[in-house]
Amino acid sequence: MAATHQGDSGDFGFQIAPMVDVVFVLLIFFMTCAGIREKMLTVPVPGAATGDVPVSIFVNIDAAGNVIANGAVLAAGGEKELTPVREFVAKALRTSPEDTVIIRPSGDARHERVVAVVDACRAAKAQKLVFGMAEN
Repeated sequence: MAATHQGDSGDFGFQIAPMVDVVFVLLIFFMTCAGIREKMLTVPVPGAATGDVPVSIFVNIDAAGNVIANGAVLAAGGEKELTPVREFVAKALRTSPEDTVIIRPSGDARHERVVAVVDACRAAKAQKLVFGMAEN
């Protein structure tokens, strides 16, 4: 289609056909690269575990500051000394050092108490220490 000349400035207006061609070339380029990249990336799929599977040790902290593990209160809210917590975690880790200690504080637990429990777990030589959601 011939362009109409508009005045002496030489302006032919906006041409959409070349822009569509460029978009199609870019689309083909990215689709081709996406296919190649997908083949290059290998993601290991989780399978059945062999041997001993590490177990988690749950240490709960309620709003009153009580430290609870396995349904037993290890330290009451007013106690500053957390030796029973340290001994419990150390005993559990003696049998299986690869276990993960999961600290689950209540939303209303004082941060000071949570830090004290973390310190007690680190004193018991816990290598894997994570936080979890508190039980309701």
